[in-house]
Amino acid sequence: MLNTAAMLVVAATLIRADGRVLVQRRPAGRALAGLWEFPGGRVEPGETPEAALVRELAEELGIAVDPADLEPLTFASEPQDTRHLLLLFYRCGIWVGEPKARHADALRWATAADLAALPMPAPDRPAVALLAATPAGERGGGGKQY
Repeated sequence: MLNTAAMLVVAATLIRADGRVLVQRRPAGRALAGLWEFPGGRVEPGETPEAALVRELAEELGIAVDPADLEPLTFASEPQDTRHLLLLFYRCGIWVGEPKARHADALRWATAADLAALPMPAPDRPAVALLAATPAGERGGGGKQY
């Protein structure tokens, strides 16, 4: 029988005014090394998904995000080895600071076509498909990075 213990994870589609979306490449020595992904991470006990994503973006990229600027985008639900992954995606077009790769070996501002061609974990694909189906000018990137 499948263990139904859920692992709640959050990720951000940080969108610039030109419609490009930030992705990061997982470093060598970590699970899924070399794959590109949206920044984010696990929700810790007692955290809301939004608070977890604000924390993760500060830790991984060195940027500040107001939880009010996180807009739910989509989700992925996928069985994994011993748990079930529930991945919540948020769209964000406003942040403070310039993203820096603190826990990844590279960052890239990608177009929808770029995202479709990049090697990415399967759970990230629903967000990629949704972004590809949305014209760049309608993706929500306000370009208001402070």
